[in-house]
Amino acid sequence: MTSSDSVLPVRVRIAPSPTGDPHVGTAYAAMFNTAFASRSNGTFVVRIEDTDRTRFNAGSEEQIFSTLHWLGFQWDEGPDVGGPFGPYRQSERLPIYAAAAEKLLASGHVYKCWCSSERLTALREQQSAAKLPPGYDRLCVGKTEAERRELPGFTENFVLRMLVPSDIELSFTDEIRGTLNCPMPDDQVVMKSDGFPTYHLAAVVDDHEMGISHIIRGEEWISSTAKQRQLFHWLGWETPKYAHFPLLRNTDKSKISKRKNPAARLLWFQEEGFLPEALLNFLALLGYSNPDGREEFTMTEFGETFEFSSVNPVGPVFDVDKLLWLNGRYIRALSDAEFLERGRPFMPAGVTDADLVFVTEALKERTKKLSDLPAELLWFTDDTTPSAAALSAKGLPEGEVAPALSAVASALSSLEVFEPAPIEAALDALRESMDLNRRRFFMTLRVAVAGRPVSPPLHQTMAALGRDRTLDRLQKSMAAVS
Repeated sequence: MTSSDSVLPVRVRIAPSPTGDPHVGTAYAAMFNTAFASRSNGTFVVRIEDTDRTRFNAGSEEQIFSTLHWLGFQWDEGPDVGGPFGPYRQSERLPIYAAAAEKLLASGHVYKCWCSSERLTALREQQSAAKLPPGYDRLCVGKTEAERRELPGFTENFVLRMLVPSDIELSFTDEIRGTLNCPMPDDQVVMKSDGFPTYHLAAVVDDHEMGISHIIRGEEWISSTAKQRQLFHWLGWETPKYAHFPLLRNTDKSKISKRKNPAARLLWFQEEGFLPEALLNFLALLGYSNPDGREEFTMTEFGETFEFSSVNPVGPVFDVDKLLWLNGRYIRALSDAEFLERGRPFMPAGVTDADLVFVTEALKERTKKLSDLPAELLWFTDDTTPSAAALSAKGLPEGEVAPALSAVASALSSLEVFEPAPIEAALDALRESMDLNRRRFFMTLRVAVAGRPVSPPLHQTMAALGRDRTLDRLQKSMAAVS
């Protein structure tokens, strides 16, 4: 086959299919491709592979673009930005594929197959029953349409199949994995009866026409590499280099999928309030060993150090708990203003930035993902009065609750400035003067004011609620134990 050792400008691509919600694997592929392009001063291309019309989803393409932009990816060429090798949607490139198919047909490397779907299904069932490997039996090879029409299982809607040679080269050099061997392919369909190419022909034609130098993709495509390299050879084109990164896996080591794991949906991370920079950092950690051992780094830093030799070929387990930990660290690193800006879409209705001035730092400490905010703010939004039992549970004895709350209300009413520092001083002085158990006093007071035993620090909680709401809750809690 044609050597791929010549020096070419680095051009890489991702080629997502608009068949539903974008998969997290699309971001994973974009991360490796952009890192290599950045490291090599190369070009990053986005191409939409929409030849599977049975699974085509009209809104999926825009979701792909929007989620990739949300993650911070920018591409040099693509359907939305244009470029010198367009169009970048496969459905708009059908004449190009047809010309390549005609060339392959004329040279005898592909042939027409008139077998009906019913015959092919029966063939697969027979092979399975006989415990034979699946594959086309070449009934149509060397036959004219008239000759084939005389045999059972004929359809006029023919496809084009590769005539795979017995001496096809099955081994190739992978930039990540070294020398690999592919399984022997059968006579793969390259052009469907509807005039659309299959993935294999379209990808080969596009990678050549768009000057792709390195095909960086998931390991599930290793088995397809031999047949694609054969197509490059038949068409007289230089073969790109290949690098197959590891698949993301569920905890049971199966391939991560939308059916088993919500994290397979890229939109899920937006919906749950993960920070895009944290998600990318996490994805990089799954498949790559940073040379200096750091766990936290930007995509710019990732690109500066990227080497294929540092990609771990073993499929990593997608550990959502580790992502939550990392996301929490990124959240805590935000300024208060950044946190409120990022969190605004997740805030309960009616809660403003001004309401949270005194508790923003505490909220950052408690938040692992931004969708946690409604639950973390129940103390602010829920005015339900706690029961007498709740006020005493792990708190002051029932007989001491009302006097303590009354004294607190009186002390808070007289404060000139209702802010955390003077509130904290007043509460500490009152507790000492009444000689109350510190833990029990503050537990009862927290339940009375926040409605629950967990909230930001009590003096900050009161300041955020404001004097009027705090006193109102104290009065209602006193009534609950009267």
